[in-house]
Amino acid sequence: MNEFADGVSVAVAVRLGGTLQIGANRVEVLDLLVVFDAIRRTGSIKGLADTLGLSYRAAWARLQAYEAALGQPLVRKTRGQGSELTEFGAALADSFTSAVPGLDASLGRETRAIEHRVRRLLTGRAGTLRLAASHDPLLIAVLREIPAEQGAIEPSVMGSSAAVKLLLDGGVDAAGFHCGVLDPEQADAPFSELATSAGLVTHRLFEREQGLLLAPGNPLGIRTLADLTAEGVRYVNRQRGSGTRNWFDRMLAETGLSPDAIHGYADEEFTHQAVAAVIACGAADAGLGVRAAAERLGLDFLSVGWETYYLAASRALAGSAFDALIAAVRTRAAGTSGYRPAGPEAADGLAESASRGGLSGR
Repeated sequence: MNEFADGVSVAVAVRLGGTLQIGANRVEVLDLLVVFDAIRRTGSIKGLADTLGLSYRAAWARLQAYEAALGQPLVRKTRGQGSELTEFGAALADSFTSAVPGLDASLGRETRAIEHRVRRLLTGRAGTLRLAASHDPLLIAVLREIPAEQGAIEPSVMGSSAAVKLLLDGGVDAAGFHCGVLDPEQADAPFSELATSAGLVTHRLFEREQGLLLAPGNPLGIRTLADLTAEGVRYVNRQRGSGTRNWFDRMLAETGLSPDAIHGYADEEFTHQAVAAVIACGAADAGLGVRAAAERLGLDFLSVGWETYYLAASRALAGSAFDALIAAVRTRAAGTSGYRPAGPEAADGLAESASRGGLSGR
């Protein structure tokens, strides 16, 4: 529930509903869920009656009406042991309950989106939206500059996989992520699940150039992935689950290189800036990151290709602070080194670049 400065509060509750129809007979899904839960929890028709606030006879009559509508018995009595769901009833209950977690997550997202819009309607002020996002220097800079009147966005920086999973689980309002040269539907879960998650829309924010960040002047002469395995070369990695780490691991697999052959593979940092700083201070010689981080600290940069950075959010949040963020980020990307606007033609270019292999392993 959100409470406004004038003491007015608003709460939106959206619950699982719908009907199950077999032939001309129709049963409310919520009614069935109550029956399944009550029988499993209490093991008796009396428990069902108490749950429904009905007499035993009335509860039994309602249960029989549901069974007649479905054409199958839902509950059976067992002498001395109360009542239990039949095989059909248990299987039907499992069919619904297995879907509930995903539906709850979707309903949670949409409930917050509705509350956000109602708040604006009632007060003229926008509430705070929660964004989980993979680190990007340009995105972070724009987030700091969004005017308060356009609405607050509360960012949390984490790996791409964690951000998308949190959105799918209903824990945040939007997720910022990237999948290397892959489109989300081509990538593994959780990215591939975005296309089939009801109510979500994925925006292409910008494209950015990733590559090996190297010490100024590249004193070790690193030119290929295989050079990272040379004696004396110290690598600094991104954390497990980040989009950049996933891309690096895919490149190693494609070129037949073992992570064990790279000294420092297990040394992890959580942002592009942190990887660049470790190299700039001389604690490492190479790490994968965006060109913007290399240029900020005067490092050499060996490109491995361009990737798309995405923002996924509830479709119901159209007109919110996320629209302002998307517009501002795209404008900034058009005029910043290492970034460019995202578009369908750019995606085709990425696929072609990926087929060429990018940075070779030999």
